[in-house]
Amino acid sequence: MSLVDDQKDGPFAVLIAGPTASGKSALGLTLAARLGGEIVNADSMQVYEDLSIVTARPPAEDETAFPHHLYGHVSGAEVYSTGKWLAAAVRTITDIQARGRVPIVLGGTGLYFRALTQGFVEVPAIPPEIRSQVRSEVDRIGPVAAHKLLLDVDAGWAAQVHENDPQRIARGLEVFRATGRGLSSWHQDPVEPPLSLPMLKFVLEPDRGWLRERIDRRFAAMVASGALDEVAELLGRGFSPSLPVMKALGVPELAQHLRGDMELEDAAALASIKSRQYAKRQSTWFRQQMIAWNSIIAQDLESQSANIFSFIDDSGLTDSL
Repeated sequence: MSLVDDQKDGPFAVLIAGPTASGKSALGLTLAARLGGEIVNADSMQVYEDLSIVTARPPAEDETAFPHHLYGHVSGAEVYSTGKWLAAAVRTITDIQARGRVPIVLGGTGLYFRALTQGFVEVPAIPPEIRSQVRSEVDRIGPVAAHKLLLDVDAGWAAQVHENDPQRIARGLEVFRATGRGLSSWHQDPVEPPLSLPMLKFVLEPDRGWLRERIDRRFAAMVASGALDEVAELLGRGFSPSLPVMKALGVPELAQHLRGDMELEDAAALASIKSRQYAKRQSTWFRQQMIAWNSIIAQDLESQSANIFSFIDDSGLTDSL
């Protein structure tokens, strides 16, 4: 099997997907240093300017060392879509490529990577009244009950969505109610990949126990670094609970603590549990949807980078740098 989508001389991109806390950011810096690269975000929560600590966005010193793109560029008041990210990512990657640099796309949002590598069907805009109605309904009845509603109208999409993922459940329901077609039907429409440059594609698959410990340590570090103040400021802006930014990992639990409904220790423990559950869902999605991607089983940065550089060197693409 070819390591890239299209073996040829010229610019290429490196794509690295992985579950939360799997070490993508550090790996991206190592790749950028060796390849002359610039990093492009493919994480749906790290796009928001309102959440830096809670989403573990790269620190300012990393962004100064190597250019980082599509981090913190969207207001939390916005519902940012895969289509919007794809348009921004294509422009960014094309610009990086034109300057003779290597785009390094990092993140944990599988739909972003699928759109970038396989193309994306732009679903018609959802009327605000339908979106508001659906989001309120999902909040009222809960994601499990809403998932059953989704199963009735779009079994294909429901099979891809976890019953505790209110954002994607609501998306499926609102698309069906607005268009009369399920998202699974829309996604079957023929599309072309938006970029033709060769792509070296990797997915990190760390040991579950190792990842669990990293998630727990990282969330504790977030709290120590000011995550509570960040969430308090977010609450002060009066955003609707249905907005994606209000459902980011750790935000609902820390918000409960700030409202006096939960002790900080309990909130942190619950947020860590939900983060581990999310990481498991990400890994499952990657295994099912990224079969042709190169798996990186190693967990330490040195071994991860050595494996990836071996793939890249074998591809022959670095000869064009």
